[in-house]
Amino acid sequence: MSLFQEYRRQLGGSLLVLLQFGLLLWLAVMAAPQFLQGRVAITCWLLALLSGALAGWTLLHNRLGNFNIHPAPKSGGVLVTSGPYRWLRHPMYGAVLLAAAALALLSGSLSAWLAWGALALVLWVKAHLEEHWLREHHPAYADYCKKSKRFLPWLL
Repeated sequence: MSLFQEYRRQLGGSLLVLLQFGLLLWLAVMAAPQFLQGRVAITCWLLALLSGALAGWTLLHNRLGNFNIHPAPKSGGVLVTSGPYRWLRHPMYGAVLLAAAALALLSGSLSAWLAWGALALVLWVKAHLEEHWLREHHPAYADYCKKSKRFLPWLL
């Protein structure tokens, strides 16, 4: 791969990470007034709890040294297929979407749900890019993809 191609790859991945965190921040800002007024529905708490549980379970199986917020695989990284990775190729993205859904629900606005949809699209593109690179990095990844779903167990 040429130096220019590597630069484009890094830039594209970095742009997706920036969009992801920008949308999460936007959702948090939109939800903040409701949260500060103590108007948090039980459904929001349940989504946040589910998000935290999935993120925690994921980190138990994919240690921080192997973990990367950028879609490019870490050099020396290992392919993890245990825990939530048994069913989902991107459980942290699922945890992010659950947390973002809690924020959108808490905000109660159409613009928050549009931000959630934009975040889902960004994560879909990021996952697609990451999977392309993981196929190059880990020869067993293609077979793993046949046995797991991207975001939702047994469906997607």
